[in-house]
Amino acid sequence: MKNRRAFTMMALAIVLGLGAVAMASHFLLRQSQVKGVRVVVATADVNLGQRLVPEMLKVADWPADSLPAGALRDPLALSGRVLKSSVLRGEPLTEAKLAPAGTLGGLSALIAEGKRAITVRVNDVVGVAGFALPGNFVDILVSTQSGSNGLPQGEQAISKIVLERILVLAVAQEVSRDDTKPRVVNAVTLEVAPEQAEKLDLARSVGSLSLVLRNQIDPEPATTAGATKNSLLGIAAPAPEPVAAPAVQRTVVRQVARREAPRHCIGAIDGLRSRQECL
Repeated sequence: MKNRRAFTMMALAIVLGLGAVAMASHFLLRQSQVKGVRVVVATADVNLGQRLVPEMLKVADWPADSLPAGALRDPLALSGRVLKSSVLRGEPLTEAKLAPAGTLGGLSALIAEGKRAITVRVNDVVGVAGFALPGNFVDILVSTQSGSNGLPQGEQAISKIVLERILVLAVAQEVSRDDTKPRVVNAVTLEVAPEQAEKLDLARSVGSLSLVLRNQIDPEPATTAGATKNSLLGIAAPAPEPVAAPAVQRTVVRQVARREAPRHCIGAIDGLRSRQECL
């Protein structure tokens, strides 16, 4: 009885093993039948701004049904091109990840068309404790002080966000976007439009700047009126005093009124002489 049960279990195991082999063979056969396309992939991790050389590229088979849009197939045509986004080892290269042909390597390859790069001096506080890294977005906050930088003494100190969602291109002299560790640096390079560059240059000349780190997927604008000393302490702004008319003007009005007042005259006869007196 025991031998019969053992033989049954062995037969069942053999049947299940043969079934597993058949299924694996069928799966591998289907995988081999998937049509592949030869595309150019990176042989190592390449940072943005780097110029491609033949040693960084190779041709590999890639499934046609998952081929990235714009994948390139000729490695010789990519020699000397500059990356504008980082590429990982084994990742296909596409035209969207490359700067235009003829672009020199470095920071200039990362600047979008119609934009400019401007560098601002920061410290550990202004630079958000080193968390403003390449690829992040920041807002620019300017704080102006009353009676300084040519401002009238009556001006009240104010802190205001003047630029929003500004892309950080580089910190110090590094443009790598893969580093997630904070780095305290003394300069941050930002990508701005020409009119934004003018505002930023004026803002750093009239007050002190601060970077405000924001969520990378948050496009909503910040509609604020700025913070003043009165709004910070909850003090109502004083009502403006009425402007009095100049004293000279009032004098002129009285003189005009005096001239226009009617005059009463009487005639007097004294012997052979007559005279007229007006009140």
